[in-house]
Amino acid sequence: MFAVLGAHRHGDGYLVRTFQPHVDSVALNDGTTTVPMQRVHEGGVFELRCKTHPGHYRLDLTHNGHHWQTHDAYSFASGLGELDLYLFGEGTHTELYKLLGAHCLTQDGIDGVRFVVWAPSAKQVNIIGSFNDWDRRRHTLRLHLGSGLWEIFIPGAVEHQNYKYLIQAADGSWLPHKSDPVAQYSEAPPGNASIVYRSHYQWQDNAWQSERGSFPDLSKPISIYEIHAGSWRWHDGRQQTYRELADSLIPYLLETGFTHIEFMPLSEHPFTASWGYQPTGLFAPTHRFGQPDDLRYLIDQCHQAGIGVIMDWVPGHFPSDDHGLAKFDGTHLYEHADPRQGFHQDWNTLIYNYGRVEVRNFLVANALYWIKEFHLDGLRVDAVASMLYLDYSREDGQWIPNQHGGNENLEAIAFLQQVNERIHEAGAITLAEESTAWDGVSKPVYLGGLGFTYKWNMGWMNDTLDYFKLNPIHRRYHQDQLTFSIMYAFTENFALPFSHDEVVHGKGSLLGKMAGDPWQKLANLRCCYAMMYAHPGKKLLFMGAELAQHQEWSHDRELDWYLLDDPAHRGVFNTVKALNQLYRDTPALHQYDCDGRGFEWIDCDDRDQSVLSWYRFGDNDAVVVVCNLTPVVREQYRLGVNQRGRYDVVFNSDDHQFGGSGVSYAQVDTDEIDAHQRPFSLTLTLPPLATVILKVSPS
Repeated sequence: MFAVLGAHRHGDGYLVRTFQPHVDSVALNDGTTTVPMQRVHEGGVFELRCKTHPGHYRLDLTHNGHHWQTHDAYSFASGLGELDLYLFGEGTHTELYKLLGAHCLTQDGIDGVRFVVWAPSAKQVNIIGSFNDWDRRRHTLRLHLGSGLWEIFIPGAVEHQNYKYLIQAADGSWLPHKSDPVAQYSEAPPGNASIVYRSHYQWQDNAWQSERGSFPDLSKPISIYEIHAGSWRWHDGRQQTYRELADSLIPYLLETGFTHIEFMPLSEHPFTASWGYQPTGLFAPTHRFGQPDDLRYLIDQCHQAGIGVIMDWVPGHFPSDDHGLAKFDGTHLYEHADPRQGFHQDWNTLIYNYGRVEVRNFLVANALYWIKEFHLDGLRVDAVASMLYLDYSREDGQWIPNQHGGNENLEAIAFLQQVNERIHEAGAITLAEESTAWDGVSKPVYLGGLGFTYKWNMGWMNDTLDYFKLNPIHRRYHQDQLTFSIMYAFTENFALPFSHDEVVHGKGSLLGKMAGDPWQKLANLRCCYAMMYAHPGKKLLFMGAELAQHQEWSHDRELDWYLLDDPAHRGVFNTVKALNQLYRDTPALHQYDCDGRGFEWIDCDDRDQSVLSWYRFGDNDAVVVVCNLTPVVREQYRLGVNQRGRYDVVFNSDDHQFGGSGVSYAQVDTDEIDAHQRPFSLTLTLPPLATVILKVSPS
């Protein structure tokens, strides 16, 4: 349309043509004179011949006695720079969100919005929105040959206006209306329109941001509270907004002592029950809790309170909703065409084509968008195993080997390595949900690894929960389920997750997995949490774990907060608070979470009594951990230690304040008796189903 509409050389002058349906008359105003234009087609085409180029003229429009002015979108030249086009073509545009999408700006002194979208196989791209009465005929974008980018500057368009793209495929068919893949805000389903958005937020977290380096410090304590924003706590029978969460969630995190919060995906998604794991708008915070600047406020407030913020990120697949990325320009643009490579059977979703430079650029830039524009401290990458293996959840004949005949997705590997390096350079961390024995998930890229900061330890999680389901009388035969994790605990930088995946889809709650009568279930749960905090690795608990919920989690309701009125459940809450405080304040419990220097068994073979004991070390401190995994009190239990002195009990999960039986003591002195091949020993009374942590006060 740019070849037809606007001002074009014609003979020894210029011909100005505009399409203005539903008006009675049009006049051209060049700033000095106003000249009527001639209607040359009843559909609304008007023309005017000029001797000189009219510049950025205005159009005077009248209809039914009403009069208004507008600039002509077709009078503006392209605003895309050569560098932007070059970086896009190379697939290295790390700020792609500043090139693509909708951006409020001033071009040639005129305010408006520039729209840019990638659709290389499209025959035509139109934009419809509240700025043109959703008339598909009004604005056709300009194609930049070679890049596949379509662009238009619409003068007079403003922020908060809705829009969609109408794309004509190469075969001439018109596709369903498409949302903008790089929109920064979206309306609610079923409309799914993109919204022009410009941030006006002024960050106040400079002190926090200045402490972020380019390489993660593995020695810092990290205890993560995983949350689904819509079902944590309701307000007046409804979900809280981002700003309301800032007022209620941050004090709660400070009370419970978590160092970080991890939000389940906040990217826009049409299906609420997907919990955000089927996103259609990777650059748009979901509308469900407010506007993007409201989310910025929440993150800013977390940082000012000393709390880090992580978000789940889903680059492994996307849904096939008509308004989304699927067959975006009539071709398999973002996804693989072959369903053996491009379709997830488990989730009925599509798989990104990581081998296409523009797609890889889209995803890398999106990761950096969240780090740079929303100041996130990290991304937890969902379903990494599904990305790494070409035969993931597929039978023979349902997948295509790589160029070497293997099942590794080489293109996905290269993408993950690239995104991890870029995120680390930006001072943030990444966590991989990866459930296989893939070697080097958290090894640096320069050493051949994937480059994640941390890997979720799914093996530890499964073994631990399987063990605590057992009747204590049988536990002596399964002690290896608790000890095996140390065999590989330092092969990766691990995070220990009790996540949402363990309390959904009929799996019940964590409390429900524990063996025994009601008292024993609670005791087992407290013991399990304490073992987790004393085990090497960073920590993650899903919301509700601290309440010892009876029922499994549902996104349709808030947590069972009434449980805190029950002293037994309040005791579990107090347990988590105490463990977070102890973990943060005790270097021995976090300094070498990812280093074998920080751990040493005292006795891992006392199967008959189902007792485990070990050391955790820091540079200048050490703690002793003893776990009695039966409901029997162990009197006169001799435990070997390295150092003479008085040992203070700094944590006992059986303490009355935690809802325990109160088999506790404050201190114990060493005996000059060797045990467990150590020169000194302690004589302990081990509480039932409890974890005890002691710290030496040298004499």
